[in-house]
Amino acid sequence: MPKKKPVAPAAVMSPRIFDSRAVRVPHTSEHSVAHERFQQTVRNPFPKPYVVEDILVRRLHFSHHATQSVMLVDEPDALVTDYTRKMMSFLLFNPNPRHILMIGLGGGSLAKFCYRHLPKARITAVEINRHVIAMRDEFVVPQDDDRFNVIHADGARYVEQLDESVDVILVDAFDADGIALSLSESNFYSRAAEQLTSSGVLVMNLLGQGGRYVENIQAIRPAFKRNILLVPVMSGENVLLFACKRPPPRSITQKLESSARRLQSRLQLDFPRYLRRICQGHELTAR
Repeated sequence: MPKKKPVAPAAVMSPRIFDSRAVRVPHTSEHSVAHERFQQTVRNPFPKPYVVEDILVRRLHFSHHATQSVMLVDEPDALVTDYTRKMMSFLLFNPNPRHILMIGLGGGSLAKFCYRHLPKARITAVEINRHVIAMRDEFVVPQDDDRFNVIHADGARYVEQLDESVDVILVDAFDADGIALSLSESNFYSRAAEQLTSSGVLVMNLLGQGGRYVENIQAIRPAFKRNILLVPVMSGENVLLFACKRPPPRSITQKLESSARRLQSRLQLDFPRYLRRICQGHELTAR
């Protein structure tokens, strides 16, 4: 029997005046008309991710109200959002990571940047949504090779079963309401602390319902004791959580300042400012 040809995503123009963006949503049997499919994305979260783009920018969405990932069409490896740039501050703690584990792929912003700029690092990205993984070509996410691997799994469960050490864990995992529930409802944080190397660090993006902040902070405190900092991202609602195996820096030393300058020159990111923000961060104490 001949194979059916895949149905291309439907593309419609945004209905908003002066908005030139196109919206591309995946084909489903329940929504056979492109306009109807677009209206579904406006009214409710769509069952599959979809793309909103113009000539400059491509965005990954699950609903009209929340952007999951942003990519510059002409610079697909660039970090567009402030919080992703600041998450790269893990290099201040461990400048030469051998293995980076990412919980949540999205549009692959951090994965692509690390793959390009940290050639000695192995990168594992764990994504629970198979439809997100299926859109990796849309966002120019590299194909799997000996340095890069995308795994379809629940990130919390994956870490619970992890049997190797990692240097960095980057967590950017959300559902429609905020931080993925499986992180606080599992042994994720205790296992993450166990599997991190002696200079390891976990960096987590916090956003969404405030109640989930509390649940996750309560879960992470006993795992990392006093080595936890909350650092706001000044340009938005994001807050970054840094959990370290060693005490995080509370003052800027000459060694840290020199490291920040070298990283700034190498990666064209403002590491000296990131260092200042980290040293000014709110320290969480273990209960």
